[in-house]
Amino acid sequence: MQDTFEQRLLERELRENPIETIPNPTAARPHGDIPNTPLAVSTISFLLGSIFTLGLFIFLSGGLNNAWFTTYQLGFFIVSWSAFHWGEFAVTAGWNRERVSVDSFLLNNGRMYHIANGLALAEYLVVIYFRPSLKSFPYVSSIGKSLCFGGHRVLCTPVWLVLLGQFLRSAAMIKAGSNFSHAVAFRRQVDHRLVTDGVYAWFRHPSYAGFFYWALGTQLVLQNPLSFSVYSVLLMRFFSSRIRAEERALISFFGDDYVSYRGRVGTRIPFIP
Repeated sequence: MQDTFEQRLLERELRENPIETIPNPTAARPHGDIPNTPLAVSTISFLLGSIFTLGLFIFLSGGLNNAWFTTYQLGFFIVSWSAFHWGEFAVTAGWNRERVSVDSFLLNNGRMYHIANGLALAEYLVVIYFRPSLKSFPYVSSIGKSLCFGGHRVLCTPVWLVLLGQFLRSAAMIKAGSNFSHAVAFRRQVDHRLVTDGVYAWFRHPSYAGFFYWALGTQLVLQNPLSFSVYSVLLMRFFSSRIRAEERALISFFGDDYVSYRGRVGTRIPFIP
């Protein structure tokens, strides 16, 4: 038993970066903005879990009376945001191990992403402070109160839209497995295959569609008309450009098979066929 334990220690010492998340494909190498170490990964996971727990408590409590900004709407936004970023890493680690790194949290997701989130929070907090009545319209509700979380009828439809978007994105990443990459792949890998079943039988780019509806759902929860409009335009422009670039690569990888698949299945994102 002692010899076996010492042998395992020796093998660990001989390996370079034995427990770091170092992805194999060059394109998946971390950007370096956040240290790619187990300490960084565990710290980020702890912080996201803490933020999620705080948001869930606020949401299920219907908001905290001693702080005007801690509304159930903001609580759900916090829950959605933290769950999304943790889920990106967790699904990559579980089903796409070779590409996982600290960047899989998508916390360094570009300047525009953080600006958009900042705009959404600023719009919500400014309006809830000066005109809280503008955040209490039930126009976004269309199904029964019994199906809503926390008994908040106004949140019913957007809550389910957020959950549907999150499910769709995670399911797409799980189904694609090692074929999925957060960065567009312009070179075909040895194990790269065309996925057309599961959620891919209904959505041509389900991870993009999932994020699109997840993001818009969060703005409906916050009842942010300005941010909802900005999100809609920016996301449609971004995904339109990205899908065109990605599909040129996919056609070069799979030829007529992908062209036929593209003709059968749409993106289900508005104005992107």
